Amino acid sequence: MFADLHLHSHFSDGTFTPEEVADRARRCGLGAAALTDHDTVEGGARFLKACSEEGIEGVLGAELTAEEDDTEVHILGYFLDPTHARLSTELAACQQTRQDRIRQMAAKLNDLGIPLRAEAVFELAQCQSPGRPHVARALVTRGHCRSLDEAFQRFLRMGRPAWVPKRRMSAAFAIDLIHDAGGVAVMAHPALTRKDSLIPKLADFGLDGLECWHTKHTAAQTDRYLAQANECRLLITGGSDCHGMSKGRPLIGSVRLPWHYYEELKEAAARRKAANLVDQAAAKS
Repeated sequence: MFADLHLHSHFSDGTFTPEEVADRARRCGLGAAALTDHDTVEGGARFLKACSEEGIEGVLGAELTAEEDDTEVHILGYFLDPTHARLSTELAACQQTRQDRIRQMAAKLNDLGIPLRAEAVFELAQCQSPGRPHVARALVTRGHCRSLDEAFQRFLRMGRPAWVPKRRMSAAFAIDLIHDAGGVAVMAHPALTRKDSLIPKLADFGLDGLECWHTKHTAAQTDRYLAQANECRLLITGGSDCHGMSKGRPLIGSVRLPWHYYEELKEAAARRKAANLVDQAAAKS
């Protein structure tokens, strides 16, 4: 069996419902799938229920935007406790920042003569964790751009006139937050980060794993990250980073993580949860 451990739903910047993600995972022949929406676990309960009904293993995760050495780093958290108080508080803060960022982008677009209201983006997004893809979709649906690529190229990429920087937590904070919520922390798509020297540093912070397989990794890059994961004693993961139809075609199942790597990730999460229980009991005694 195989797993795809990097999937998004419409609760962040994907286009599929959590149920559609689970259905497509089963139809792709996957034995396990992880929902890793950006800065939210809003769709988690629906996803886990759908996976159970589809007869596959579902993993509740999230993709956190972090920073280290002035570099944006995405940290995937797996097997998170959605009721964890600190996690809920920090995700709510991230979501508020995302909503404020949409308002700032809309204001910049208005200054450019494009009458796009932030409320129109929120109505389209229908989630607590909106992002630039929702602004791009709104620009297309309202006739201001012909395609998502045009929207990003003209307005939304870094350095373009409607660009607004993200709020980022430190990488060490993100890793600690994931651990505190009973999860396992994995660096996402390191080839896109383009700073491999960060991997040992993040490992020193407690990073648990490295996403070696990704749709934008070449075979040579995958081999390099497999070697680096072994060198740093990190777990090995992989995922398609599917966003539904927003990137032209669904990528789910295009990365197929061998099952033994998924089992190792599960075992690490079980150890983390057990250690947290011991720490909590010690704190009460």
